Amino acid sequence: MQRKLDAFKELLEIMDELREKCPWDKKQTLESLRKLTIEETYELGDAILQNNLQDIKKELGDLMLHIVFYSKIGSEKGEFDIADVLESINKKLVYRHPHVFGDVDVDGSAKKGEENWEALKLKEKGGNKRVLEGVPAAMPALVKANRIQEKVSGVGFDWEYKEQVWDKVKEEIDELSHEIKKANKDKIEAEFGDIFFALVNAARLYDVDPEAALERTNLKFMKRFNYLESNTLLKGKSLHDMSLAEMDVIWEEAKRREAPSQPSPKEKE
Repeated sequence: MQRKLDAFKELLEIMDELREKCPWDKKQTLESLRKLTIEETYELGDAILQNNLQDIKKELGDLMLHIVFYSKIGSEKGEFDIADVLESINKKLVYRHPHVFGDVDVDGSAKKGEENWEALKLKEKGGNKRVLEGVPAAMPALVKANRIQEKVSGVGFDWEYKEQVWDKVKEEIDELSHEIKKANKDKIEAEFGDIFFALVNAARLYDVDPEAALERTNLKFMKRFNYLESNTLLKGKSLHDMSLAEMDVIWEEAKRREAPSQPSPKEKE
């Protein structure tokens, strides 16, 4: 524990020095740091997706620096300091975990714990807090859809059985097909949105992170396409000069290279 406290104390002291003596750090504001914090958060997300523990450690350090930086600016404004930040989250965690720090029984259920968390959040601010408050307006749409659904599920607004969500997905696809036939661009866009929202809901119900799932497919597609492009260039050709059928041959080759190798009949014996 002492090592952890010493390391944190050193970071606070370094920040004091930087804020006083470094021209770049001196001119930073809450607003100027915002976009950098978003970038660092995405870099942490990339490291997590790659399961690169050393990069995760590095990116967590970058985010920790930002937290200390914001707190330093807050203290200069006389509004809050790092102690206020830590005391606030400590108080919140204890309050929202009565099944750990109190006498509430959730029977070891993560679902009940989550529902209790959301119920306690609604009681804050004099009980006037709305269910969907706290969902950032600037949050990416896919992540926002998932968070919205988690929040409403926390107060019981959810499917009785997860399998029911597929009827909704099929319904939205049918509605999209209907609007495509009518060629109404505005309604086509709306129906695409409804399909995406329903699929995000399905992912949540099956305990899949839709953002991670989509990024996994993005990376897979990029890897295959890069293979296609590289092999085309090695043959002295350009993708612009190839037919779709020719590209499909290399694309299927890229897919086969990803498949785990199967043991030969002799190796099975």
